[in-house]
Amino acid sequence: MEDKIIESFHHGHCINAYRAFGAHFAQESKAGVRFTVWAPHARKVSVVGSFNDWQDEGYQMDRISDGGVYSLFIPGVKAYDMYKYRIVDNSGRTFDKADPFAFYSELRPNTASIVYDCFNFKWHDKTWMKKRTKNFDRPVNIYEVYAGAWKLKEDGTHYCYEELAKELIPYCLEHGFTHIELMPLNEYPFDGSWGYQASGYYSCTSRYGSPGGFAYFVDECHRQGLGVIMDMVPVHFVKDDHGLRLFDGQPLFEYANQNDANSQWGTCNFDLWKEEVRSFLMSAGSFWCDIFHIDGIRIDAVSNLIYWEGNKDRGTNEGALAFIRRMNYYLSKEYDGLMLIAEDSSDFPKVTWSTLDGGLGFDYKWDLGWMNDTLNYFKKDPVYRKWEHNKLTFSMAYFYSERFLMPLSHDEVVHGKHTIIDQMWGLYGEKFAQVRTLYMYMFTHPGKKLNFMGNELAMFREFDEKKELDWFMLTYPAHDAFLRYFSDLSRIYSQYPSLYKYDYDYKGFKWIDPDNNEQSIYSYYREADDECIVTVLNMTPVSRAQFRLKVPYKGTYTELLNSERDIYGGCNMCNFKPVQSKHDRKKGEDYITIDVAPFGGVMLICKKRKERKKVTNV
Repeated sequence: MEDKIIESFHHGHCINAYRAFGAHFAQESKAGVRFTVWAPHARKVSVVGSFNDWQDEGYQMDRISDGGVYSLFIPGVKAYDMYKYRIVDNSGRTFDKADPFAFYSELRPNTASIVYDCFNFKWHDKTWMKKRTKNFDRPVNIYEVYAGAWKLKEDGTHYCYEELAKELIPYCLEHGFTHIELMPLNEYPFDGSWGYQASGYYSCTSRYGSPGGFAYFVDECHRQGLGVIMDMVPVHFVKDDHGLRLFDGQPLFEYANQNDANSQWGTCNFDLWKEEVRSFLMSAGSFWCDIFHIDGIRIDAVSNLIYWEGNKDRGTNEGALAFIRRMNYYLSKEYDGLMLIAEDSSDFPKVTWSTLDGGLGFDYKWDLGWMNDTLNYFKKDPVYRKWEHNKLTFSMAYFYSERFLMPLSHDEVVHGKHTIIDQMWGLYGEKFAQVRTLYMYMFTHPGKKLNFMGNELAMFREFDEKKELDWFMLTYPAHDAFLRYFSDLSRIYSQYPSLYKYDYDYKGFKWIDPDNNEQSIYSYYREADDECIVTVLNMTPVSRAQFRLKVPYKGTYTELLNSERDIYGGCNMCNFKPVQSKHDRKKGEDYITIDVAPFGGVMLICKKRKERKKVTNV
């Protein structure tokens, strides 16, 4: 089997390279470990480690393929032994490298790879894995988490994976989330990169414990009904000496042309035209799905895969496009229900179309245009919003061209952008009123949802990887009330099929009045088979008493949620009694009359009347 994997690796169609490469406990009769690595430009490769006092004499590896794969079985090597590859390049220079396929690594700043068996975890999630889907017609409410700064212990140290499971899973369930998205947990040397500048693509970071601990975390998520999504960065990698850069003395994982090799982040770009690099990255994605039962992969910086340096003027990177299409095709084929998500800021077409139809093969694409337009609108003084009215209607003009996911991610609460609530116009109370309305707009808009940790607390401090969330803010009534509102909104979203079942079908969303710019009021409805949910959003500090609203169906409309309820910190201008629709013969329409508070959002539900079947006498 290993020979076939290596052959496929060289041809660029391998998604299980981790079953041949790296450090594997051997199946031979005597105990030990087989080490296998790709280093085609090396003159000599040896294994050094804690088991041989880091001495290479007698531990030279055999070249076993014409493509430059080296392998060596070493008896007596045990779990948790440390190792590296000692490489002599063509110029005679000697240096040590961490294993690109290491399954576990030393805690930074140390850089050795660690022997670890990650192929025998015990799982209890068979039911979950059998029933999972890509969730096109199901609720998806994602909580994006940086594992090192959600909560910290009293002494300032990190929670381990097992401790996170006990704390984070109940929290997510309590507040209505369906999935946890973890910022990269591949090994990385610099905390400030948040995992996006990786050194070990198969190595579960040791910051929070062992790979076994992470498997426990995922297993517990599945047992309690939560999906797990992982961030992956196939565009670039760190330049640190122990890593992939100049791995065998020459450019191997990176482009040979230095203009292409050096990225805008001070890292190296992967050479995605090279077949072995494609196999390396496709297998890395597969590894987390296979070994750790991950439910989704979010690919970072897709625009930099599509275009050279993410610059449309430089043209498309056809090698990178071939890679991403191939990876998405193979992963979707291999793993039922796996969600493939693109973080893409470009207008490149067919990102979520099937590769068989010329698309890139993603299941979802972040709607960054929606995010930018929405936040820019809420920053505006309400006096001027009538001239910006289209910012909240434009998303529906293009929405059905892709399967969009609505993100308010970590990127929007860092680097001086301010947090979500702090981007709202106005003073303290006005910010809270508007952020509640913003979230009603988000959760009633078609598309799956994503929020970065802390958004649900209405935090005013930007994300800092060194600090936990400002949990003390919940001692302030306004923040505690907002968390209650966010949680109720999340639960309503998951409870009512109108808000998710037909996300990507034209029949799931209709405008009632998209053009009321004079009053800066938006009204629309979402519907499913037997229910209709109408949403009205008032974007000004002016109350709208007895506001006349055209409705799509005759019947009784009951207020499902009002952003200005007093329990959420609002003024309590609500519609406490159900409202019966009336018919206007002159206009030929049904309507209701409701109160809409300043900066208020109202959701009303109406059960559709079932048509009586006519009985025909025979």
